[in-house]
Amino acid sequence: MLSKRIIACLDVRDGKVVKGTNFEGLRDAGDPAELAARYNRDGIDEIVILDVTATLEARQARAHTIHAVAREIFLPLCVGGGIRTEADAAAAIEAGADKVSLNTAALHDPSLITRLAARYGSQAVIVAIDAKRQNGRFEVYARSGTDHTTRDAVEWAREATGRGAGEILLTSIDRDGTRSGFDCELTAAVSNSVPIPVIASGGAGTFEHFSEVFTAGQADAALAASIFHFNEKSVSELKYHLRSRDIAVRL
Repeated sequence: MLSKRIIACLDVRDGKVVKGTNFEGLRDAGDPAELAARYNRDGIDEIVILDVTATLEARQARAHTIHAVAREIFLPLCVGGGIRTEADAAAAIEAGADKVSLNTAALHDPSLITRLAARYGSQAVIVAIDAKRQNGRFEVYARSGTDHTTRDAVEWAREATGRGAGEILLTSIDRDGTRSGFDCELTAAVSNSVPIPVIASGGAGTFEHFSEVFTAGQADAALAASIFHFNEKSVSELKYHLRSRDIAVRL
């Protein structure tokens, strides 16, 4: 059985980690390099940096933040936010990223997925899908949840996979920051439709929420922010909880 991964998300704005609810009401959660160093010690499996306003402000993710985080960790680092071109992806990887996450740019130009997969390998290309329940289905939003595309999340996940994506980072806008649990229905719908790993995001509040998304949601990895940032839950305690539920994780 493949181990399930626990991923910490650093939502960065102006060089600081922030966290909100439903993509709004951002509050300061600390320094990205300091948080990354703590997670590295605590046994997190991967870290994702998302520059939450990079696309809205038409700039690329800040290279100095990526470099500062990369120096503190010895585990995979993914960077997203403002990755619009091959040059943007190259800059992120040169700064220390192992993977890049595409969202709005992939929706506008799906061939970017294929070009980056050919250049760096599919394992380095993550397609982020921000989805919300609309009209009886899960619909995709772009530009940090501000643009409603009307695209179906499951269909877009299939297309992104066919174009070379190595993973899907799936965020429920409805659950983001609510700590009410991951959207297991959304996660399972996408997980069952693609042969690549799906990372569940949005709604983590308790250890049991992780158990649920790995079983009912069939996620390969689960990403969280606030419950880790504010020292409410320990990564090591979470992993021991999951092992007690017969869910394979790395210790």
